[in-house]
Amino acid sequence: MEAYQLRYFLAVAEMSNFTKAAKRCNVSQPSLSQQILNLEDELGQKLFNRLGRKVSLTEHGNTLANAARQIVTDIDNVTKEIKQDTSCPHVAVGAVPSIATFFLPAVLAYCRETGTVLDLTAREDYHNAIIEATLEGELDWGLITLPARDARLHVEPLFVEPLLLAVGASHPLAKLPVVQASDLHNQTFIMQGQGSSLTAKIRQFCGDNDIEPRIGFSCAQIATVKIFTALGMGVTILPLSAHSANDPVGLVFKKFAGRGPVREVGMVRHRRRHLSRGASLFAEAAKAVVGPSDRTIPTAIKKT
Repeated sequence: MEAYQLRYFLAVAEMSNFTKAAKRCNVSQPSLSQQILNLEDELGQKLFNRLGRKVSLTEHGNTLANAARQIVTDIDNVTKEIKQDTSCPHVAVGAVPSIATFFLPAVLAYCRETGTVLDLTAREDYHNAIIEATLEGELDWGLITLPARDARLHVEPLFVEPLLLAVGASHPLAKLPVVQASDLHNQTFIMQGQGSSLTAKIRQFCGDNDIEPRIGFSCAQIATVKIFTALGMGVTILPLSAHSANDPVGLVFKKFAGRGPVREVGMVRHRRRHLSRGASLFAEAAKAVVGPSDRTIPTAIKKT
């Protein structure tokens, strides 16, 4: 029994399909299928129920899967620990766009100020993609909007921040001291795409207040959302941390009256993933930026 055979076996178990598993493992399907057959011959038991294009684990397959996950995780952790360069520890971090732009710079600034040396690779992507990459072992940490309910994830809450209405300076709502949720009826919204956790928060807030948002512009980047909003093309809702000195001219942020919408930001990692020195140092820096107070958004991030 070889480690690569266990990886192929787990890929089939998780994808429920030989073709998809082969693509994930970067091998041809015949090669992968042959290794699964070799594994079954060695164990003397069928590991999969082959039901056309879809396959499912047999009872013996389930038994092997539970052990194989731990074996593969242990191999990956030991390999990573041995290969890691302790003079400049590496960490791979992913973040959703509305966090990557504002929180990551604050963490990196803290590292520079304190002399914390990290070999950082970063990925900006939408919520589900960051979680998937974290579960696949591509990332040490994922910075996302909570909640994250997958039992395979370890969650470290960081801070809670309010969401604010953003409008152009000439927009009628810009003249109000505070805005009500009811003021958003019949407004044109500017948002990120459907994969954005911020967009999901906005839709949740609108739904809670019986508002059907009319989407005028769907943007990939927060910067584009800000530009269109400042030009008066519509309204949007952004986290407090998105408010910076570099905002487009004419962009106005307004607080919601009463208990307005908020979001909780946190870090997630795979429960079984080895917490390397680089990952530990990054987590310490992130928590230091937030501080030990009341977990509201820290001043260091507001000024980024």
